[in-house]
Amino acid sequence: MAGSRTHGRSDVARTAHAGRRLALAAVFEAEFGQRTPGAILERHLAETEGDPVTAEFARALVAIVVARREEIDALIERTAPQYPVVQLARMDRSLLRCAIGEVLHSASTPARVAIAEWVDLARTYSGDPARRLMNGVLGKIARDRPGA
Repeated sequence: MAGSRTHGRSDVARTAHAGRRLALAAVFEAEFGQRTPGAILERHLAETEGDPVTAEFARALVAIVVARREEIDALIERTAPQYPVVQLARMDRSLLRCAIGEVLHSASTPARVAIAEWVDLARTYSGDPARRLMNGVLGKIARDRPGA
């Protein structure tokens, strides 16, 4: 029984990880101004025929980033004023937007889990300086959020 619980958790973690990667890809590609993040995500989903739970997780994350982008950007500016949003590399900006969106507005993921995942994605897609930035910004945001 314990093994099935562990297996179930690893499936959930894999699904969420894949959803984060899809959302990040859509938000990043939208930085180039050709399409909206939602349209890009739907194109990616149509091309991959992936798991419906992964698709819903990615859609929810993209919807949060789109709906709360100004709020998220203002939070980045307040939390890390030495890194103006407009001067961040597109990938770093996309990583932060997605991560902050999930940490603050996704009830399905504990903040510490989301932070660990996004820090790992930052290391993978942008390198160690982005990992440190992500860890510092997300840690401060998580500590300062209401109900934390």
